[in-house]
Amino acid sequence: MRLVKRPRPRAIPVALTIAGSDPSGGAGAQADLKTFAAHRVYGFSAITSVIAQISARVGRAVPADPALVAEQIDAVVRQCRPGAIKTGALGNAAIVAAVVRTIRRLRLPAPVVDPVLISSSGKRLVDRAGEAAIRSRLIPIARIVTPNVAEAEALTGIAIGDADASAMRAAARALIAMGSRAVVIKGGHLGASQPALDLFYDGRRFVELIGERIKGGADVHGTGCAFSAAIAAALARGESLEASVRRAKAFVTRALRRRIAVGRGRPMLDHLLLF
Repeated sequence: MRLVKRPRPRAIPVALTIAGSDPSGGAGAQADLKTFAAHRVYGFSAITSVIAQISARVGRAVPADPALVAEQIDAVVRQCRPGAIKTGALGNAAIVAAVVRTIRRLRLPAPVVDPVLISSSGKRLVDRAGEAAIRSRLIPIARIVTPNVAEAEALTGIAIGDADASAMRAAARALIAMGSRAVVIKGGHLGASQPALDLFYDGRRFVELIGERIKGGADVHGTGCAFSAAIAAALARGESLEASVRRAKAFVTRALRRRIAVGRGRPMLDHLLLF
């Protein structure tokens, strides 16, 4: 009998999202995993909170036991060390501390930090102590932090206003001073009559990333999650930080252009547009 040699499984880049759940699939860990898949990156996840939400409304959010969050990270790392990590909604200071300790203990890659503070519908997704812990503990270990304008204002205390480039630069410098290696401040919700401007800063130079402003794009659910997850996916594939940010911006622009309607609520991104 002739034996058929089976091909060995091929290797694939791996990224880990540490974030809350979104049962609608438009944001949170579910959206991160879809974004990873769209970039041909295998996704691991550690759930930080169970959130009852849809695209238009956030209901109850129940933070996970911080020890369980750490155990989830430990478990997936035993199978494979991720090439990149991103964090999303972290719930409270104890979870922030557990995530930082675990990343340090396991010597994992510096994370892409999406500092999710308040949902677009106004629901706080991390308590005040957790917000302070993001400043003092998580940002200092970040590879890059990706706040929108409102989050940058809250984290730095600098009023940015409507597409104020000089204030965006001051906020970016303040976030680097907190310890992050780089920052990109997302200005997509500002200056509706202007192109979509994101500001990238790596501590040495500023890069203005100007893209197409998609009509109605500001109302689409989950753009920030997709953006930070796309950065992590590109990093897992070995791209440079600036190239990863540029790729993420292009990905979100295309996904906004092809946004979809899923029942009632806000439009959703087409995360799997690359298929």
